[in-house]
Amino acid sequence: MKRRAALTLIGAAMAAPSVLRAQGFDAVRDAAARYGQLHSLIVYRDGEERIAEAFRGPGLDQITNVKSASKTILSLLVGIAVDRGTLTTDDRLLPLLGRGPTNDARDDITIGDLLSLRAGLGSTSGPNYGAWVSSGNWVRFALDRPLEGEPGGRFIYSTGTTHLLGVALSRAAGRDLLGLARDWLGAPLGIDFAPWVADPQGNYLGGNDMGVTPRGLARIGRMCLAGGTWNGTQVVSEDWLDRAWTPRARSPFSGDLYGYGWFLTEFAGTPAAYARGYGGQVLAVLPKQETVIAITSDPNRPARSGGYFGDLRDLMVEIAAT
Repeated sequence: MKRRAALTLIGAAMAAPSVLRAQGFDAVRDAAARYGQLHSLIVYRDGEERIAEAFRGPGLDQITNVKSASKTILSLLVGIAVDRGTLTTDDRLLPLLGRGPTNDARDDITIGDLLSLRAGLGSTSGPNYGAWVSSGNWVRFALDRPLEGEPGGRFIYSTGTTHLLGVALSRAAGRDLLGLARDWLGAPLGIDFAPWVADPQGNYLGGNDMGVTPRGLARIGRMCLAGGTWNGTQVVSEDWLDRAWTPRARSPFSGDLYGYGWFLTEFAGTPAAYARGYGGQVLAVLPKQETVIAITSDPNRPARSGGYFGDLRDLMVEIAAT
């Protein structure tokens, strides 16, 4: 499949991590149980659910906040809009927002730039997040951030950037993000999305705080593993997954590559595309291994690459090596 070829490109661009030798899925389950921050783990391999366990937290069938793993779900919604002719990745942002030109690089920002976190706008994440969500207009605040690069240039992680993407998608489709998520993903997959936070103008936050169950998150991954299909329905095109899993930037924090809303890496030498959210929310798809990994964790505790997320990466390496 073409999406496998897209992920294979990663191998030439990254050094393979060391492989932890697991002793079957029982060892993986035992390792996961030791992480006090980890709430649930689902591992799907070769058409079977090998692990599905909630060690703590709300359970496998209760809505959980997947934090910035929402950016990956938003990418899928944009892909469906592209498939339907509602948007293209070359569309300019400002006209979609109903705004006139700014006569600087903001005029050149495209949907593709937003998807790949290469809009050039200063970040609203990290130490800037509080001021952003406390502002009276999240769209204006994000657009008014200083230009720190050219559109299509370097990776700048910012939820403000994906919020602009979500608002642009909503305006193009004539629907709010909750309705799009429920109709375009929830209905065909048989999963629910709970209402999540909206900005002062009523726009659902793009790229953060979506609510879905761990089983629902895993089902999204299984749909992607199946080339965008579920029960015979083409939910999102395989062409979109090819594009989303094509490297376009590199995270300066983890060193992993980034496509359209997905981080791209290798686990035990196996190419993987994954979503990552604050606290340790993860959805990983390993096409060559026919594997999906869904992890939910305490959304109120940090998960840094050198800390708990590093532990989760080791766990995923162990799963890939099993």
